[in-house]
Amino acid sequence: MLATGAVLAVTVGCSAQVVTDPAGGADDKAGTGSGVRIEPAGPASSSPSAKPAAASKPPVTPSAQPSKSATRKPAPPKPEPKTVMASGSEGDQVRELQARLRQIAHFNRAPTGYYGSVTADAVTSFQAKRGLPLTGTTDTVTWERLLGMTKKPTAAELRPPAVEKPAPKPDPRCMTGRVMCISKTSRSLSWMIDGKVMSTMDVRFGSQYTPTREGTFKVGWKSRHHVSTLYDTPMPYAMFFSGGQAVHYSADFAARGYSGASHGCVNVRDEKKLSSLFDQVRTGDKVVVHW
Repeated sequence: MLATGAVLAVTVGCSAQVVTDPAGGADDKAGTGSGVRIEPAGPASSSPSAKPAAASKPPVTPSAQPSKSATRKPAPPKPEPKTVMASGSEGDQVRELQARLRQIAHFNRAPTGYYGSVTADAVTSFQAKRGLPLTGTTDTVTWERLLGMTKKPTAAELRPPAVEKPAPKPDPRCMTGRVMCISKTSRSLSWMIDGKVMSTMDVRFGSQYTPTREGTFKVGWKSRHHVSTLYDTPMPYAMFFSGGQAVHYSADFAARGYSGASHGCVNVRDEKKLSSLFDQVRTGDKVVVHW
């Protein structure tokens, strides 16, 4: 027998484990009285000397710094172009526009100061060549681009001298007295006094649907700043000779030339000449319209 508190080495399989039972054989049912308990061997890793592997820490990712571009304020939107001139505009600025367009071969006639379809077409042509929106309207972008490409027009460029046409042979009815002698053949008006031609100017007539009447008439009345009550259009320096038909200045004729027509009146496109004629013609003076 072993003494109480003795140590017994027991071999089980491939592992030996020493167990000490200081209390003796109280639980010794086999009657050995050895006071020793045999425990199954645990796994090798359960040894007190084995240290658990340290848990690996996840890598620390530095917080992303906001880029400078992300904090930059968006650029304010560009202002919409504003209209400077458009169809129907009149005045010195329109005359300057036409003169500048003429410098770069987009307007092929003398400036008139009236913004009609010919001027709108010239502006559209300029816009097309510069990659601008094709509006035919002169806005701030179009105007600034044109100013940058051209020079300030001279007085001669703004108002070139008119080329006088030789006066056609007058109708015999025009050879006596004070007469506005109007030829549909030469499309001209000659102001004559006793057979002598005092001045001549280009004229335009009505269309086939609204023809200008032919014959001998008299100036019934005059209106310097007349506006048509039928068409609501200006008729400056109007000299009425046959009902509602009159000799008057036409800004449309000045702008479009012979591509248009009147509603029966005799249109004049040279405002300066007609203004002078208006001051000379009297009520009752003769008007002859002929071929």
